[in-house]
Amino acid sequence: MILTVTLNAALDVTYEVAELVPGGTHRASAVHERAGGKGVNVARVLTALGRDRVLATGLAGGPAGAEITRELAAAGIPARFAPIAGDSRRTVTIVASGDATVFNEPGPVVTDGEWHGFRERFRALCGEAEVAVLSGSLPPGVPRDAYAQLTTDARARGVRVLLDADGEALRLGLAARPDVAKPNAAELARVAGPGPVAEAARSLLANGPGAVVVSRGADGLLAVTSAGTWSVRPPRPLSGNPTGAGDAVAAALARALRGTAPLDRAAPVDWPAVLADAAALSAAAVLAPVAGDVDLAAYRTFLQEISCHSPRQPR
Repeated sequence: MILTVTLNAALDVTYEVAELVPGGTHRASAVHERAGGKGVNVARVLTALGRDRVLATGLAGGPAGAEITRELAAAGIPARFAPIAGDSRRTVTIVASGDATVFNEPGPVVTDGEWHGFRERFRALCGEAEVAVLSGSLPPGVPRDAYAQLTTDARARGVRVLLDADGEALRLGLAARPDVAKPNAAELARVAGPGPVAEAARSLLANGPGAVVVSRGADGLLAVTSAGTWSVRPPRPLSGNPTGAGDAVAAALARALRGTAPLDRAAPVDWPAVLADAAALSAAAVLAPVAGDVDLAAYRTFLQEISCHSPRQPR
């Protein structure tokens, strides 16, 4: 089973408009509302692919939290969220001309008791899981090293971990040695500092993870491991909603983790195949109107078009 963790789940609202004009009045051509948050999006992609058993967990509370759990049930996505007293956040995404403008609320305040209760739930769920995906922001009140704690809990139970976070949550989480860290280029720079992406990713590799996979938008994906460095680009320029592209990458990597031993100790992973799959799934997510969806027909087409560069040994 692949377990996805969303500590700051959201009720996502997406507006599609022809053009975004600051200070202007806009008429949306389409409106979408449903459960969101990075881990929820990963679970949604994996459920659409239908090849792996998936369970979404995290924290949810209040009217928004109730709507999150109702929508997930209606969508057929298995979920066991821990209840909290605070009201889960909402996010607003405005998609115009292939660009997405996102407004994120900080999320509800989580008490110490609620956090410890979730950690107990997570440990229990790890007994059923092979891979845990820890992704997204931390709501107020959750410890800054929450992902380090959960990574330690998961690895103690033989569960492989993919970490997709930002800022201090990522920096502290790396020390617990997740199997894969998956920042985007901006998140990587905030943790490793400015400089060439490959060098920055290699500096993260020295901090503990078995592999670092960087999402670079139109420039594609870069993977840095102890065995070498690989890169892959999308098949062509794409226009759509990019907000769920990174979550689709995480879904593809979670599937790869489920089929291998821990990446920092295993026999060589077929990184060209893994990255090509992740790039194809990411590109298919851009073509879908809402984060968490993928254009499955486009995914199958992209798989035939994408190839990954040969490895370069790290210097």
